[in-house]
Amino acid sequence: MEQKSSDNQEKASLVGYTCARCSKPATLQCPKCLELKLEQDFSTFCSQECFKEAWQEHKKIHRPGDHAWHYCVRRGEGRSLYRPEFQWTGPLRPYRIGPTREIPDSIPKPDYYNDGIPRSEMRSKQQKVVAIRQGDEEAGIREACRMGRLVLDRAHAVIEPGITTDYIDEVVHNACIEFGAYPSPYNYFNFPKSVCTSVNEVICHGIPDRRKLENGDIVNVDVTVYYNGWHGDLNETFVVGEASESTKLLVKTTYECLHKAIEACKPGTRYRDIGSIISKHAHSKGFGVVKSYCGHGIGDLFHCAPNVPHYAHNKAKGIMKVGEVFTIEPMINEGSHRDKTWPDGWTSVTEDGKKSAQFEHQIIITENGCDILTKRLDSSPPFSWQEDGTE
Repeated sequence: MEQKSSDNQEKASLVGYTCARCSKPATLQCPKCLELKLEQDFSTFCSQECFKEAWQEHKKIHRPGDHAWHYCVRRGEGRSLYRPEFQWTGPLRPYRIGPTREIPDSIPKPDYYNDGIPRSEMRSKQQKVVAIRQGDEEAGIREACRMGRLVLDRAHAVIEPGITTDYIDEVVHNACIEFGAYPSPYNYFNFPKSVCTSVNEVICHGIPDRRKLENGDIVNVDVTVYYNGWHGDLNETFVVGEASESTKLLVKTTYECLHKAIEACKPGTRYRDIGSIISKHAHSKGFGVVKSYCGHGIGDLFHCAPNVPHYAHNKAKGIMKVGEVFTIEPMINEGSHRDKTWPDGWTSVTEDGKKSAQFEHQIIITENGCDILTKRLDSSPPFSWQEDGTE
């Protein structure tokens, strides 16, 4: 009687779960996973036969590493079987991240590909002196930005409730490889994925994982590609399904902040003035402006001078000159501008758990103003407010 009762309880606990190998209804669970208290959907199988067939691959989950699904720790250098303890600021939690994706030998790679250290960037004089781009250099940057736009549009097209951010990473990674580009975030200071996906209260640097997007979420997808020796960087925030009016206002206001700032970019504009423009519009809608992260120079290096703060009363140096290339990427919060970082060492979240949105373009200063190098195409999927007819 006791054994039968135990068997019935085990079967009841597996209701709704499917086999990790063939997706049939589950009837048993891996005993080692039970011992380690790992999630059931990783460890359930329909039969002993399926369990045996899956064992060689399945057992990888029992030890932490970048070969299987584990929690990210130590800024991407480590993995853990268990979710770290932390005073989470909002409802979102980290989920397990998948194995490292492969990059073919045919794809040209930046210097940080092997060990995560961008040495050329760290020692470059471009950290203090803003480079002027023209001729072949400008042409190379423009092409990298065009590639970045194509990749981001691929990601935008798959956004819907039920997909995981890991799937977004897969789409971005595969698109980069298809176009002959390297996904710039990949192993940059050990970042473990090919794109940043920042959901709800995540401000930036969210790591793609197995959490499914839910109706009413927002997700920022931050794409950078390295193509023929040049980086192209852009991001957009997307509404998942149907969201609240306050959420849609946050996203649209952030988009407006970016474009109001870009309108002011021309030779002679002070970099510090960009923050005042963004702050004025964000504050008029009751939103906060993140101060911990800023826009940046970019070209043959992922990050370099100039720094472009997004908040008012900043102390950024310099004026814009023809040929300078940089990003503007305001991060706008529903509540406080302050942020905290998750135990993975990358994910930045709002201190009050309220939502945050971001948009980014890469631009070049021209004689008459500026060009948006990552501008949207006629084929780019529409934003939520364009779909519902509002401007």
